[in-house]
Amino acid sequence: MGQPTPDRDDDWWRSAVIYQVYVRSFADGDGDGTGDLTGVRAALPYLAELGVDALWFNPWYLSPMKDGGYDVADYRAIDPAFGTLAEAEKLIAEARELGIRTIVDIVPNHVSDQHPWFRAALAGGPERDLFHFRPGRGEHGERPPNDWRSEFGGPAWTRLPDGDWYLHLFAPEQPDLNWAHPAVRREHEDILRFWFERGVAGVRVDSAALPAKDPRLPDFVAGRDPHPYVDRDELHDIYRGWRAVADEYGAVFVGEVWLPDTERFARYLRPDELHTAFNFSFMACPWDAARLRASIDDTLAEHAPVGAPATWVLCNHDVTRTVTRYGRADTGFDFATKTFGTPTDLALGTRRARAAALLSLALPGTVYLYQGEELGLPEADIPLDRIEDPMHARSGGTDPGRDGCRVPLPWTADAPHAGFGGEPWLPQPAGWASYAADRQARDPGSTLTLYREAIRLRPVFGDGPLTWLPAPDGVLAFARADGGALCVVNLADTPAALPARSAPLLASGPLDPDGRLPKDTAVWLRA
Repeated sequence: MGQPTPDRDDDWWRSAVIYQVYVRSFADGDGDGTGDLTGVRAALPYLAELGVDALWFNPWYLSPMKDGGYDVADYRAIDPAFGTLAEAEKLIAEARELGIRTIVDIVPNHVSDQHPWFRAALAGGPERDLFHFRPGRGEHGERPPNDWRSEFGGPAWTRLPDGDWYLHLFAPEQPDLNWAHPAVRREHEDILRFWFERGVAGVRVDSAALPAKDPRLPDFVAGRDPHPYVDRDELHDIYRGWRAVADEYGAVFVGEVWLPDTERFARYLRPDELHTAFNFSFMACPWDAARLRASIDDTLAEHAPVGAPATWVLCNHDVTRTVTRYGRADTGFDFATKTFGTPTDLALGTRRARAAALLSLALPGTVYLYQGEELGLPEADIPLDRIEDPMHARSGGTDPGRDGCRVPLPWTADAPHAGFGGEPWLPQPAGWASYAADRQARDPGSTLTLYREAIRLRPVFGDGPLTWLPAPDGVLAFARADGGALCVVNLADTPAALPARSAPLLASGPLDPDGRLPKDTAVWLRA
């Protein structure tokens, strides 16, 4: 611990491939049915062979797990279901020896209701000022202090036996912190130092646009500017403080920033704030050439003024898996439910997901790869009595929740539970073993092989800006200014001719007998 080890490239994060690890569902090393750090450590050779530059871990901290670990009770302890702090330190070091950095998740908006601060607040201590407690409205305080709604459905307030209410923009077990209090800022800066001292190379900031609140806590009025709790100007001073800490260690940030206003979005990426932010417009695009091109152009344009690299992601732990979404007639994303249209054609979805993989990996910037995407996993249907995501219950059963993309991974086709470990905490669908990593590793046509080859070949595109090439309607074709390759993706209904004097490097599917690119297929060509 102490001063960080110098990296061979301080700007590694500008063009990295970062693999998202949802620990609970990754690999179970002790056989209890829950993924853990032992399982991750055993899989490090697999991740190194995949070729990723860093691992982003969803929260692995001590937690009652009311929201998949995003209800943190202690940021300086690993949840016993996953392992120990000592094991986390070993994992960080072992990964770094393989050339893989570690990014951890920080959730600034709220903590668990089991956090020592909130427990002390409930007991009437001064920690009450670290949260948002208010008397209710109505003759007897029987109504919430305002009309804000939880992201998970229902009111954003819960009443306590003493009559006061507390704010939670998510589940009742996740009380919101009061970021106007200096102790909250000091604590989070100390948490950053705690993990940077242990060799962490970066931090992903959950719900990065939500922590600051209008101190008046007014009712919500559509269109009112500024918003009472989204994207408030006070946030930027908070993140400048965080950036100063990160700069001491050469560490980086990626923010989860869901904002439709591109100018407001770019403010988070100014040189003294966050290094990068997730690009959700690309993930939310339907399989449509014009809309994907517009999303790519808009993303690059909004990042250019602040000099930040774009990020590209097809899926994460909160949304429907790519194969399922691209296999649906309507692949447009509904931001209200974080779901996509129906029905699903898995063969179609797989072809498109493979093509989308080559598209995203050819673009300039950073790519995030959610665990299991490299195996071509579809969304799983979870029996109603096994759903754990609080979004399902809070919506009265109308929202299916996010468990379908969190089903434990298949590692070994012939092993019990597809090699995950013990009986998984979420049920694996029938046929899950057919996606197993060991089987795909031996198959030159598998999705795993495609990802490995694409990540290995990705540097051939170089680091230059994107240049669009002439192409028929429904076809995307581009090169990078200083690279030796170009990418062509056919989203049209008919095969597309490839540029003359170009040699294929890698294709998401076979070319037709005439050497043309079939629909829903991508190819990398040597320029």
